[in-house]
Amino acid sequence: SMLASYVLSRTLVPALSRMLMHGEPIHDEHIILTTPPKGLGGRFNVARERVFLRFQNAYVRVLESFLAHRAIVLIISGVVVVISVLLTTVVGTDFFPTTDSGLMKLHFRAPVGTRLEETEQMVLALEDSIRSVIPKSELSSITDMIGVPTFYNLSMIPSDNVSGSDAEILISLKGEHRPTVEYMKRIRKELGDDFPGSAMYFQSPDITTQVLNFGLSAPLDIKIEYPDLQKAHDYALKISNQIKQVPGAVDVNIKQVLDYPTLRLNVDRQRAAQLGLTVKDIASSMLISLSSSSLLAPSFYLNPKNNVNYSVSVRVPMQRIATLDELLSSPITPPTAGALLQTAPASGTTDLPKPPAQTLGNLVTVTNEWTPNEIDHYTVQRILDVTANVEGRDLGSTVDDIQKVIDKLGELPKGMKITIRGQNEVMNESFKSMGLGIIIAIILVYLLMATLFQSWLDPFIVMMALPGSICGILWMLAATGTTINVISLMGTIMSVGIAVSNSTLLVSFANDVRVEHGYDALRGALEAGKTRMRPVLMTALAMILGMLPMALGLGEGGEQNAPLGRAVIGGLIFATIATLFIVPVVYSYLRKGKPTKHELEEKFLAEERGFEYDPNAPSDVVID
Repeated sequence: SMLASYVLSRTLVPALSRMLMHGEPIHDEHIILTTPPKGLGGRFNVARERVFLRFQNAYVRVLESFLAHRAIVLIISGVVVVISVLLTTVVGTDFFPTTDSGLMKLHFRAPVGTRLEETEQMVLALEDSIRSVIPKSELSSITDMIGVPTFYNLSMIPSDNVSGSDAEILISLKGEHRPTVEYMKRIRKELGDDFPGSAMYFQSPDITTQVLNFGLSAPLDIKIEYPDLQKAHDYALKISNQIKQVPGAVDVNIKQVLDYPTLRLNVDRQRAAQLGLTVKDIASSMLISLSSSSLLAPSFYLNPKNNVNYSVSVRVPMQRIATLDELLSSPITPPTAGALLQTAPASGTTDLPKPPAQTLGNLVTVTNEWTPNEIDHYTVQRILDVTANVEGRDLGSTVDDIQKVIDKLGELPKGMKITIRGQNEVMNESFKSMGLGIIIAIILVYLLMATLFQSWLDPFIVMMALPGSICGILWMLAATGTTINVISLMGTIMSVGIAVSNSTLLVSFANDVRVEHGYDALRGALEAGKTRMRPVLMTALAMILGMLPMALGLGEGGEQNAPLGRAVIGGLIFATIATLFIVPVVYSYLRKGKPTKHELEEKFLAEERGFEYDPNAPSDVVID
């Protein structure tokens, strides 16, 4: 867009100016005010110009006062900058601004070991409770996923469903609804005690937040790496109990369950060997009975009518193994057909041949145990996850307080490592990259201006508008309750660019007017402020008015881009003030001699003519 505007300003704009302004009078305040106005437009122009002249004269008087007390002005400006920098502790940091997508994803975990059908009844009761919280006019749908999903790969989709006691409830609201956060708070407060022994917590519902989590089920994930899961769980309990006291941290939960009721079947290997069976045979047979044959021996039926393959799976119905006795009565057969051959007895009559099947209870002993319902690894190490959401506070401050909780644990057992993963990791990396990019951009702009001005001092004076821009951004973000995030940093870059452009207009004109009229730095700064006030205000106001709808966050998902508009508006307001008042003061202080570019041009001209250059001589005068 900048390249296109530059090309148009050098081609189309001059042509249109020549065509459309051929008969227009020269813009001069004296001519406009003394010439009798013609028509309504003429009277409006005269009235507007009179108002602007009064405003311009008032600005000149204020600028003269500033130039007369330059030291005080610079000291006060420095104090304002220091106070503004302290606002970074108030504004806070986020990765991206939060948006109200109208979706809620509630994870419900029934008491450990609850059967799938019992979990379903509890989820149905929870649905009724949710409908009592959310009005029917605002509720669109409630979708449940109970138990372990089998229709997608768990390693590719983040899900906390690992047993029949887990359920995910996706709540969708209609377009016109109250803030989703209000309903989330009410569900936590009103429904948390209605299901004793159960746990419920919200997860990231929309695809945008899930992408920003980078595969994690929550924005914050405290990972505890340690081989001994029980000892790691003790630390996880300490951390989760203390994180619940941290302001802004909600839905704190330990993802893994270590006390899941389990039946351990210990195979009598000697007896199994006597019967011609191995542990693999027993395990494969039970896997087919409990999880179907599609895992070990997939079978397909080819429909001759449409030539489509259909998967054929065989398994024992769940109602046939509802008790332990029924489970132990499951038949165990060898996997090969050769094992079906029977050895004929020496004499006597025999029954018909039968497959050499044995019941499971004849081969194993059963013990009750408590085992983890899942075992997760990160960088090969076993881990436990303490997950948490952030609500009502910025991400950076919440993470800082959580890190203090971890630091208070003291010395950890040898081999244990606790790290905070989630959006804060990516946020810090993004901030570092964007901060480095802003610094490099400022350096490149400074070097470019040094080349154009032929001076190291003039670009430094131009850069004096940047502190004002940064101060305005911080004050605007603090006033509107907006955090520092990737979007607001993009607005910072835009604001800094426009501030530098306006400041360049003023410094360049001050150099030109000094060369043309022989003014000193003080008079040149005053004339530059008076003359360039109009274009500086036009540029700033055009951008501010253009960003105003975005800053208000209107429309669907408007809060996502609102920080950009607010940063630009706040930065331009303060940058314009700094350009019109602070930059002239700094210019009058530092630019004592003639503009360097003008001196170099006169020196080159003198050398070209073969004369000796005298820097103290008037313009266009050289010594023979």
